[in-house]
Amino acid sequence: MPTIAGSRVARLIVVAGGVACGTFLSACSRTSSSAEPDESTPDTTTTGQVLADRSPTPSSTSGVVRAETWASGLVNPWAIEFLPDGRALVTERPGRLRIVARNGTLSAPLAGVPAVHAVGQGGLLDVALDPDFAANATIYLSYAEAGTGGSGTTVARARLTETGLQDVRVIYRQTPKLDGGAHYGSRLVFGRDGLLFITQGDRQNWRERAQDLTMGQGKVVRIAPDGSVPADNPFVSRRDARPEIWSYGHRNMQGAALHPTTGQLWTVEHGARGGDELNHPERGKNYGWPVITYGVDYSGEKIGEGTAKAGMEQPVYYWDPVIAPSGMTFYNADAIPGWRGSILIGSLTPGGLVRLELTNGRVTKEVRYLGELGERFRDVTVGPDGFVYVVTDNSNGRVLRIRPV
Repeated sequence: MPTIAGSRVARLIVVAGGVACGTFLSACSRTSSSAEPDESTPDTTTTGQVLADRSPTPSSTSGVVRAETWASGLVNPWAIEFLPDGRALVTERPGRLRIVARNGTLSAPLAGVPAVHAVGQGGLLDVALDPDFAANATIYLSYAEAGTGGSGTTVARARLTETGLQDVRVIYRQTPKLDGGAHYGSRLVFGRDGLLFITQGDRQNWRERAQDLTMGQGKVVRIAPDGSVPADNPFVSRRDARPEIWSYGHRNMQGAALHPTTGQLWTVEHGARGGDELNHPERGKNYGWPVITYGVDYSGEKIGEGTAKAGMEQPVYYWDPVIAPSGMTFYNADAIPGWRGSILIGSLTPGGLVRLELTNGRVTKEVRYLGELGERFRDVTVGPDGFVYVVTDNSNGRVLRIRPV
């Protein structure tokens, strides 16, 4: 099967191993009131490895877009996916899947949804349409599933009807299941080759597993729609690695999307205290967690060895302080002037919508919107009308439509 093409666009000159200065040391800090990353004097390690660009932490901008309620009455909505007819599927983390009509009314919960482990951050997570949905009505769900040893990220496929799901079949289970209720990931993205990327978290208390290729935690995996493993996956011939793994060394990826021009997978992942990352995970590469990171532990203690090490990828961009990113899409429409080509990311903390402009694969501008709402934006997508839709993650959750003022 063909591999998604595209070279890593990274400012990375690996010469030898080395530990960079920590996030909070003044010698490495970069602060700016501008929304453009400072590129005048790039930070480097003593070995010449160029470090990632840091967000200048711009304030939320008002007077550009406004949000209006499209649907309400949801409990912790986690994902939204539009159907070809203009309606939308929305997942609720407690385990419900609903259809939102074009006028914003909610259906009753659909029957046939698999049982989920709705504890902590677990529950019903992402939903995606099959690339041939118009012909086969097939959808995919990611969710936390309980089992021997604890719980883990699971993916099932099913046929969608007006009243529920039929022919439900599990196609992937994260191995092994572990205790704890956090860091499941998980987003589902189909590549142009029809293969499915699944992002997964490190399960928080088990972060060392992100470097262990025999386990599924902290990995992007790539499988066929029936759950089989593509023959060209990077570790398929290794006995000491799981064949479904695409990339590793990730913490908790809750946003993922394909670049509309290159077809390359891009992701955002949560750091700890600082160190949220924008990446485009490539075949077989190691993204460093928990050996390297731009954040520190919640206690303030150092994590790992520093911010850089030979053989480990730098992020394209990072946030410190964090935005707690969840949900991501590329804006490829014209209803909001000036946004075409931008990455849109939902922020849980401090909340709102984050827009990134890219030039040659690098972030050249960051703008934030709707911070005044104080809402946790869990997922973001573009509707058939070209406006942006987000779901707000709380017990009184809504779907908001974002349009120009």
